[in-house]
Amino acid sequence: MPRRIEIEITSLQGEVATWRAAGAKMPKGVLNVDLVPGGPVVGGVYRADIEQYMEGLEVISVMPPKTASPLDPRQERIELLPSTKPVPDVVVTYATKGRGPRRDDDRDGARGRGAGRDGARREPSRRPSSRPARDGAAPGDRPDRTDRPDRPARTERGEHSERGERSERPSRSARPATRGARPERPARPAGPPVTTTHRNALLATLSPEQLPVAEQLLRGGIPAVRTAVAEQNKNATDQGRPTVDPVTIDRIAEDLLGRTNLAMWKDRAAGGIAAGRELRLRDLRAVVTSAKTVSLDDEARTQLKELQATLTARVETLRTQWVEKLEAAVAAENPVTALELVIRPPDMSTRISAEMATKVIALVSSSLTAEQEPARWREIVTLAVETSIRRNVKPVGIPEDPECHALAVKNAGAIPELAKLLGIKVPPPPPIARPTRRPATRRPA
Repeated sequence: MPRRIEIEITSLQGEVATWRAAGAKMPKGVLNVDLVPGGPVVGGVYRADIEQYMEGLEVISVMPPKTASPLDPRQERIELLPSTKPVPDVVVTYATKGRGPRRDDDRDGARGRGAGRDGARREPSRRPSSRPARDGAAPGDRPDRTDRPDRPARTERGEHSERGERSERPSRSARPATRGARPERPARPAGPPVTTTHRNALLATLSPEQLPVAEQLLRGGIPAVRTAVAEQNKNATDQGRPTVDPVTIDRIAEDLLGRTNLAMWKDRAAGGIAAGRELRLRDLRAVVTSAKTVSLDDEARTQLKELQATLTARVETLRTQWVEKLEAAVAAENPVTALELVIRPPDMSTRISAEMATKVIALVSSSLTAEQEPARWREIVTLAVETSIRRNVKPVGIPEDPECHALAVKNAGAIPELAKLLGIKVPPPPPIARPTRRPATRRPA
């Protein structure tokens, strides 16, 4: 779809004129001088309809620049006249209290629902009623409102005196405001800050025919370029215009692919460096790992060294804290916390030391006795099965509980000592549960 911009003629070369966007630094393309009404003038600014294709910009039509029109020459402007009627600066309207006036007209002469326009009460209509008559009254008769018994008076607490004393309900302001409320968690950044410094620098060095190809590469790589070429050729065929050679565009895209990938990685690395400690560890590790798929230059290598140093320092800090927590759990004789720490190390490459593993195994084994509470015994066994030291755990006994017995039979292959306590043959260990990997999705540039 064409769009309209202002162009400036930069030079004339016979029947061809070069142009650039008004206020730009470099020429954008060429056009035929026949398109310019009255002939082009170097330095002149015109309005032009352009169409952007993969190979560059094409000028479709040129129009003279806009000229300042006289201000309302025919006196057709609509003038807003201010009102001379004095009005108050502030208007206050109070809402009515309750649900409106009462039905009976016993409050300051207010009309009820049955009152007429002059304030006089009308006689109720004698319509036949399908309700059963009460106290021998006729079916069509209705009891007079004045004969009804009055409501029981309310006490100071707001309860009916005839219903007996009830506990006073606390007001809304006195109720605890934290009931059911969840504590607010601090917002964590979704990823490294997005910067476009290196991508913009790359686009500034490209020629007009390379610029649209590079933009598609930054959006989605080679597949995005091929999709854009196919769509453009389809539109050109429908409109009777010449198509673009896909092989030529693919060659240009392959030449620019390495430079665009490097610019995208530099932007990610710059964002990670700028985020500092606020960047999540997995995002930092992803940026460092993705450097293996890019051909780095000197600037990129400097960024990578800085990111690797930051990653190493953060991982070492987490490992130190993890070891300290594990030693504290063993000293406090808390097998549940110790097993949870063994299951979730700070890094996938972190392994528990042999000395610490011996202490954890001894603590867990001494906790699995027949006198242990069944719920806690099941919790310890469930956690021990998920660790790498499960085959070295040696429970002392099994509580007299059906659920504990069933859990021991189920996990006898993971903890062989349970099979010896049960008096059964040690079954083969369970297979390693490998998590299913989801297909990698490319993040938009």
